[in-house]
Amino acid sequence: MSKPTKKNARMLKAPSDKEAAETTRSKGRLGKRSFKSFALRFLVAVCLILTIVPLVLLCLYKVESVRPISTLMIKEALVGHGARREWIELQDMSPRIYQSVLMSEDGQFCTHGGVDWGALNQVIDHALDGERTRGASTITMQLVKNLFLWPDRSFIRKGLEIPYALMAELVLGKQRIMEIYLNIVELDVGVFGVGAASKHYFNISAEKLGPRNSARMAVTLPNPKVRNPANPSRRLRSLANIIQKRAKASGAYIGCLKDPA
Repeated sequence: MSKPTKKNARMLKAPSDKEAAETTRSKGRLGKRSFKSFALRFLVAVCLILTIVPLVLLCLYKVESVRPISTLMIKEALVGHGARREWIELQDMSPRIYQSVLMSEDGQFCTHGGVDWGALNQVIDHALDGERTRGASTITMQLVKNLFLWPDRSFIRKGLEIPYALMAELVLGKQRIMEIYLNIVELDVGVFGVGAASKHYFNISAEKLGPRNSARMAVTLPNPKVRNPANPSRRLRSLANIIQKRAKASGAYIGCLKDPA
């Protein structure tokens, strides 16, 4: 058996402190690059999911026979509370209900492309000035929130509502947007859509809703867990009277919803 040479002995020596430190730093750099690469891939994957999934679902919801459900309806079902909903097509509703909802929730519904930029910019200006702001959500933005997002307010949710609303306008169109919205919007705890709500509150079908009850139901939307259109407060009656007059004079404001197909 041959004796180890000096060269082999040097190769078998433990690395110096300097060499060990350099090896550690090299591994650290590789670890950081690996983490950054993973984080980038994860971020790209999340962005693709947030874009592709809603777009695919919107294309599916364009089909008239498909009856979408909201995230809140899913939540109510999962916690065991149940969700009441009776789907009704737009042409089978009383025109008074969508006239009232449009004039109460989004007077520019037929003219904007999903986002009311003027109202949104005003809200942002007020927020930057430290003033109390009011919502600038359009019916389309409320629809995509109900379909894909969560009810709690946040800048993240609002940031997602905008591109989703623009996509919904391109894919669905005004009449389908209003139809889906009026069939998934919450009007009491566990009661969704005007079909179920009209029977729940007034014991009539949505086809028979008159101007007064339609207006009272419309002004319930901002806070359906507190407001009751069948037993309105004085303030709620006053708001409903205003909306009833606006709905009667809505004219061109509802042009995109006339003669729904």
